[in-house]
Amino acid sequence: MSPPCCGFLAQYTHHHLVAFLLTFFSYVLLHASRKTFSNVKVSISAQWTPTVQNVSLPAFSPIKTWEENKLFADSDEATMFLGALDTIFLFSYAIGLYVSGVVGDRMNLRYVLTFGLCGSAIVEFVFGTLTEWLQFYNIYLYCGLWVLNGLLQSAVWPCVVAVMGNWFGKSGRGFVFGIWSACASVGNILGAFLASSVLKYGYEYAFLVTSLVQFAGGVVVFFGLLTSPKEVGLCLETETGLSPVETDRDSHRPLMSDEEEEDRSEEVCDGGYYTIQQGDTEPEESHKAIGFCQAFSLPGVLPYSLAYACLKLVNYSFFFWLPFYLSRNFGWKEAEADRLSVWYDVGGIVGGTIQGLVSDCLGKRAPVLALSLLLAMGSLVGYSHSPPDQVVNGALLAATGFFIGGPSNMISSAISADLGRQEALRGSQEALATVTGIVDGTGSIGAAAGQYFVSLIESKLGWMCVFYFFIVMTGGSILFISPLIITESRTLWRDRQARRRQL
Repeated sequence: MSPPCCGFLAQYTHHHLVAFLLTFFSYVLLHASRKTFSNVKVSISAQWTPTVQNVSLPAFSPIKTWEENKLFADSDEATMFLGALDTIFLFSYAIGLYVSGVVGDRMNLRYVLTFGLCGSAIVEFVFGTLTEWLQFYNIYLYCGLWVLNGLLQSAVWPCVVAVMGNWFGKSGRGFVFGIWSACASVGNILGAFLASSVLKYGYEYAFLVTSLVQFAGGVVVFFGLLTSPKEVGLCLETETGLSPVETDRDSHRPLMSDEEEEDRSEEVCDGGYYTIQQGDTEPEESHKAIGFCQAFSLPGVLPYSLAYACLKLVNYSFFFWLPFYLSRNFGWKEAEADRLSVWYDVGGIVGGTIQGLVSDCLGKRAPVLALSLLLAMGSLVGYSHSPPDQVVNGALLAATGFFIGGPSNMISSAISADLGRQEALRGSQEALATVTGIVDGTGSIGAAAGQYFVSLIESKLGWMCVFYFFIVMTGGSILFISPLIITESRTLWRDRQARRRQL
């Protein structure tokens, strides 16, 4: 008899691996481009202010440039505008998510994904590279390009989650999605590495490198991605990711149950393994895509969306402002701050994977999220008092990323897939992209508003009050999912008591 791990892996084919890798690296490249903007803020701020403000960076601020192209009077004004660009991007990204999720459920996911990746790469090239080469600086142009960039990038996340939901079902979804959701953190690490490597030549080359790589990734996705098992004729039961032998269908079912597992139980796949459909098999009836309002009213969608709005505010504030904070608060060089900020993402990768695995074992997600978020509040207090030591700061960053990035990854990936495949859909399975767009869109609205508050609080009250704001928002995440936490905790307790009585 083969080992259990072999049985678990036997349900997957090389098509699953290709889908996993292509969707993973699609979002890696997208986040790398976002991280570029975050990591070069100090250089951009220096380039947009007069020479007297930039005596330490003569290579980036020739006198002739500032006589002709001065955008802001001082670095404080430039910093406020950079914060406004973050807010503009996130609001347009949030609006786009509500639309792109619906579009993704009605069009070919591969086309929508490719359009978002390649279109965003072109906009980033114009924003960061072409304008600098031409020495053309214009506030309205920057705002317009960043609105367009947000709309284009919003097409990516709902599509990649929907593709993953098509290929990987309930069995082990928390663990698989926990590993896969590290794509954002890996993208941050890649973006920080690329930006710090070429920043000495000018910030425009950081945008050039990441935009070229992202465009190439979009081309690969267009020619290589399969959006569902049906495209290669695999048994339709593969969409649920059933394990080869399944004895207890309810013992480890996380959050919501998959209706498609029951509806398709009559189909036969040899021993539960994947087979190719026979030519005389009647094609499955196409499923109608769910409406936006119907998706919003599905159980669990609203509380998780609101919780994610608070959590993404904190997570993206670290994303957008961490290198800037490290450079300004501790006086470290921009390249050093970029490399140190990577530890937050490392913690998020480990946190998302471990917490996803634990939630699979428990069969519940909310209690795992609650415990992690409670510990996140403590880690935020600890990090706010970090000494000016890079080793200690990196360790505290990793712990903070573990407890904040982990839950953020779970909600945006595994839980969104759970919500888009629940029993309440009653046969309408085209809801994954719509639900994902709603959850991530609501989160992005919170994150967009948060960037304005972060810059406002920091300018008026200082960074310590910013961390207090983060703690309050993390507590808000717990509050919004508290009914689910109570319900699932009671279920776990009853199940445990029932098992004890059976012994």
